[in-house]
Amino acid sequence: MQKNTEPNKQLFSGFSAPDTEQINRALAIIAKIPEDPQYFRPKGVEVAAILMDFNVDLNTILAAILSDPRLAYLHPKPDIKEQFGETVATLVNDVNWLNKLTVYSLEMTDQPSQTETLRRMLLSMTQDVRAVLIKLAYRIQRLKVLPRESYELRRFIAQETLDIYAPIANRMGIHQLKWELEDMAFRYLKPQSYRRIAKSLTDNRMQRENCINNFIALLQKKLAEEAISAQIHGRPKHIYSIWKKMRRKQLDIDELYDLLAIRVIVDNLTACYATLGIVHSLWQTIPKEFDDYIANPKENGYQSLHTVIIDPDGNRIEVQIRTQQMHDFAELGVAAHWSYKEGGKHDSAIEKNIASLRKLLEETSPEHSRKEGSDEALSESFRSELFNDRVYVLTPAGKLMDMVKGSTPLDFAYAIHTEIGHRCRGAKINGRIVPLTYTLKSGEQVKILTAKDGGPNHNWIDPNLGYLKTSAAISKVKSWFKNQQQAQNIATGKTILDKESQRLGLKMLNLTELAKHFHQPDTDRLLEAIGRSDINSRQLAAFFKVPELEAPAPIQRKKPEAKSVISVAGIDNVLTSFAHCCSPVQGNDIIGYISHKKGITIHRKNCENILHLDHEKQAQLISVSWGAKKVNYAVPIVIDAFNSHNLLTDVTQILAQAKIHISNAALDTHPDFSARLNLTIQIENTDQLSQVLNKINQLPNIADVKRKT
Repeated sequence: MQKNTEPNKQLFSGFSAPDTEQINRALAIIAKIPEDPQYFRPKGVEVAAILMDFNVDLNTILAAILSDPRLAYLHPKPDIKEQFGETVATLVNDVNWLNKLTVYSLEMTDQPSQTETLRRMLLSMTQDVRAVLIKLAYRIQRLKVLPRESYELRRFIAQETLDIYAPIANRMGIHQLKWELEDMAFRYLKPQSYRRIAKSLTDNRMQRENCINNFIALLQKKLAEEAISAQIHGRPKHIYSIWKKMRRKQLDIDELYDLLAIRVIVDNLTACYATLGIVHSLWQTIPKEFDDYIANPKENGYQSLHTVIIDPDGNRIEVQIRTQQMHDFAELGVAAHWSYKEGGKHDSAIEKNIASLRKLLEETSPEHSRKEGSDEALSESFRSELFNDRVYVLTPAGKLMDMVKGSTPLDFAYAIHTEIGHRCRGAKINGRIVPLTYTLKSGEQVKILTAKDGGPNHNWIDPNLGYLKTSAAISKVKSWFKNQQQAQNIATGKTILDKESQRLGLKMLNLTELAKHFHQPDTDRLLEAIGRSDINSRQLAAFFKVPELEAPAPIQRKKPEAKSVISVAGIDNVLTSFAHCCSPVQGNDIIGYISHKKGITIHRKNCENILHLDHEKQAQLISVSWGAKKVNYAVPIVIDAFNSHNLLTDVTQILAQAKIHISNAALDTHPDFSARLNLTIQIENTDQLSQVLNKINQLPNIADVKRKT
């Protein structure tokens, strides 16, 4: 039988007729949930009632009601998005996720960095910051029924509240929630201390009120005589904050002077100091307790005058004097309320976005017409500007890691421990194998697969391959290579150079010239630098193209171009042909040979046929040079693969992306599914060839790729 929803409806009076109709529809859905003897009314309704004190918008009230966890037991489940819109559905999903989160452990109490990371993770993973506000209200509601739980669960919930949720409320500038969360949690964690402080405050309440009232009356009179307009009120102290100060100062509650506190808000800076002078003229002061945070603001930007006086009855009263602007800054939940109290750093982005959040929450009344688009923009501003550069992931043991957005599992491995990074050979995300280039997302659990020994791969520091994002991890990889033994680095460098030479089809290299180009004193230092990755394959390719390294004969053109490739004695458009014996390409040192049948044939200067010409034929040599026009050269390459599946498709896609034409292709497959792919591609220079061979080599199942010679 459906419950009577009329008592619940009365909680949400003051909304417009259309808004009230939506709230009633949400209450009707909740009314279908079987009654729970633990609660006077449904949990979601309790939470929404708590939020009414903050004058939140309609979507927040609807989401609070509809995020009642027992809604999951209804069949069929209501379609919240269809009935109440995407914003409410998103809020409900975020609140449900926050309510089910189980990352916190009691060990985090002694690990400030872990609790801070968890707070940031909670804020970053909710699509709308209003979901965090609803979660805080859920925590208030949870604390109210905590006496019914076991001692262990009471301690866990209370400590989690102090470590995670009270600081988040503080950071968001919602001080009423912060104080309530702290006092309720403290009551369960330290019941004897709580009762003793509460009793002392109750016993002395009348005395404190009389003391405060007498002080305010006298100060208000003196300020009026000096034509200074001011708001003066007592500043309440909360039980948990009193207990913290007692511990910090090693004092009993009767010895704390600032249980009596006054705040004076004036119109301008001059009035601040004038008021201070009046206070000091009327009462005895304690000089060592005076602080001028206006002339010397705190690191977080907080400004105010603080002084402590002694009244005629011997009571110590703390007096804070500030302008309205200074007060607004402190009350917006930025510097003075989380950087100052929690020891964090001042952050202008947080100032800006907490202010936006407060505007979102502080409407004058529920009847106020709220523009949803504006609300959404404020909420999105809070989320995107604060957390757009971070990602939060977990280790298998549940430890939270705060990473740069775009980080990979390999970055994560190096963040855990340098040696883990060096020996990393694979990774699992939420139990699933992923590539080391995978981009991590907040909330994922990362497990690193390691080898017993070994070191990093040279590809890891190639920025084009995407293995590492963080500079710290890249630095560790480079450092590993630098710290290897000289002989090993030389051997590694020779292997890299040989492999690059073989892949490009180079028959001989001038190592002396290469060492000179890279400012190395000799070839050993050159190879060592390559082995340490101080010189990478891209830099080598850049050298090889000046001059161009050996490549096959150029494409034969049916018609001569307007400007020829070869200039003979400074004259273009001379008929020439390329010698097949040495296949010169643009960039090689060349020479022309005047033949009787073929005109001028172009050879490389170090061609064996040219070097062994007899004295008589040497007279037929002529000086030639390359013209300025770019040409393509037909380059045969061979690709060996472990598996022929999709080989031709994958390779042709890479070549198409690089705008490289294929003039010939032949695929040979074998019974064991391995394959050899022979291609002839049109290449402009060696650098282009090196890059495309490197990209093909990164394809899965590739055994080898090189230029065919």
